Amino acid sequence: MASLSDFASLLAPEGGIAVVCTSRADGSVQASIANAGVLDHPVTGRPVAALVARGDALKVRHWRRDPRATLVARGGYQWVAVEGTVELAGPDDHLDGFAAPNLPGLLRAVFQAAGGTHDDWATFDRVMADERRVAVLVTPTRVYSNG
Repeated sequence: MASLSDFASLLAPEGGIAVVCTSRADGSVQASIANAGVLDHPVTGRPVAALVARGDALKVRHWRRDPRATLVARGGYQWVAVEGTVELAGPDDHLDGFAAPNLPGLLRAVFQAAGGTHDDWATFDRVMADERRVAVLVTPTRVYSNG
């Protein structure tokens, strides 16, 4: 049985790139790519898959309507999929139990879990705020792979 650790292991050599799937209102699938990682949920402490998205991104609008996602990491012919429930934390999305002033730190943590680094965190924080960036937390309901 695959795990979030397996998902993270496949992400690392690929620069954190994952396929991200959401559901359109008509039930069809919308797919994109994003840098993702694994970290502990800021409220529950349980491991989640996570990514940062622009507040105006189509996938974020989908999640506000239907909070389900599938993320897929791959390396060569090996892949791991994480299906789960999405929670959003951002300037327009309140996460129960999470204090809004902690959002810059959460966005940094997700960015770093996805393999990101930055030389100027103040600039990073400003850009995240200007783009109304959202931390996307996916609590797994199913993790599976071809291996």
